[in-house]
Amino acid sequence: MMCRVTGFAIVLAACAAGPAAADEIADFYAGKAIELIIGYPPAGSNDIYGRIVAQHLGQYIPGAPRIIVRNMPGAGSLTAANHIYNRAPRDGTVLGVVSAGIPLQAKLGLPQARFEPSRFNWLGRIQSSSSVTMVWRTAKIMRFDDARRAEVVLSATGAGSTGSLYPSVMNEELKSRFKLIQGYKGTHEAMLAMERGEAEGHSTTWEAVKSVNMRWVRDGAIRIIVQHGLNRAPDLPNVPTSVELATNPEDRAVMRAIMGAAEIGKAYFTTPEVPAARVTALRRAFDAMIKDAKFVADVAKVHGDIEPMTGEQMQDLIAELDAFPQAVIERVKVLHN
Repeated sequence: MMCRVTGFAIVLAACAAGPAAADEIADFYAGKAIELIIGYPPAGSNDIYGRIVAQHLGQYIPGAPRIIVRNMPGAGSLTAANHIYNRAPRDGTVLGVVSAGIPLQAKLGLPQARFEPSRFNWLGRIQSSSSVTMVWRTAKIMRFDDARRAEVVLSATGAGSTGSLYPSVMNEELKSRFKLIQGYKGTHEAMLAMERGEAEGHSTTWEAVKSVNMRWVRDGAIRIIVQHGLNRAPDLPNVPTSVELATNPEDRAVMRAIMGAAEIGKAYFTTPEVPAARVTALRRAFDAMIKDAKFVADVAKVHGDIEPMTGEQMQDLIAELDAFPQAVIERVKVLHN
């Protein structure tokens, strides 16, 4: 095949790889089913987004494999991350999505985190994941400062989740008085616990609130007292970030290290040791899906935004965990433990 200069990236990729490589990938995936493991139970935002991905991604992978969703909840999605790293086939037939805080858990040496996040092959990100801590409208506190003066009971999933990590860190660094009730099977169940009065509030991603319970926002059923990310979400301009609330440079550095998980967001990956050509094919398929008008429309239906990163950008972002100053990491370890 003669390769010509063209403005279309897909043609350039085909020229670089050659028809034999493309045919080999198509032959491998043709007639196969790819398993997409979601580290949460059904009905939460990760499940909703994951099923949208499963509906659209396969058509852009050479060979057009089917994508089958498998929910694998447990330990704030650590169960899924461990399974994908240690037990799943390393051939590009298993994909995953887990909590944005999971790579940090491994960096901190959490014993339950039996994986190295930079060895996963990262395929791309749909959007960043600014998280929020909210309370039900019947709660006595009105703003974050009130949580420094009175105990606030929050529902939570497991230790691996940002919904558990963020309040715990705020208790140490910002002197809040959040009390966690852990053990809920997923964000959806934990939010229902708040609605039922089993807890006063909950911490989760902002997109989880919008995709599952937008009516709470419209009806004023919840009050968002703090958000977790390096920057304020565009649609929460008046809610402070936990990074902003840190009062000295040392505390702020710790908060930035932890809240940087928001940048990982809704990111998808496959196992280590997948042949490079297949990783590239999966990444380019993810890129194409992100631009698909039907995919964008389906994300919009659940009040989501598209803030994409390529697989290569995600791989670099995960690698940045190794660049954190050791002094900051040691402080975060103490807070987490």
